[in-house]
Amino acid sequence: MEIIGVLIAGLIIGLLGKLVAPGDRDNIPLWLTLLCGIAGVLIGYYLAAALGVDATRGIDWIRWIISIVVAAVLVVIAATVTGRRTRRRV
Repeated sequence: MEIIGVLIAGLIIGLLGKLVAPGDRDNIPLWLTLLCGIAGVLIGYYLAAALGVDATRGIDWIRWIISIVVAAVLVVIAATVTGRRTRRRV
């Protein structure tokens, strides 16, 4: 059940990361957004733990914000590396 939770959280965080990423980042495919989101969730949780963010009884807002920021950075990197650009017609 944890794998399904990470996949769902990864998709949501990846889409949120794509939303907050600067510029036009709609040029990466959904599967790459999902991978960026999953990596954002995992790296964000480990980064939050390394920064000393304690787990709370409710929603861990700080951990989720860190995960979204990490996913946004990964989306920017993925869009830059894949090099898929939209062509403008003249």
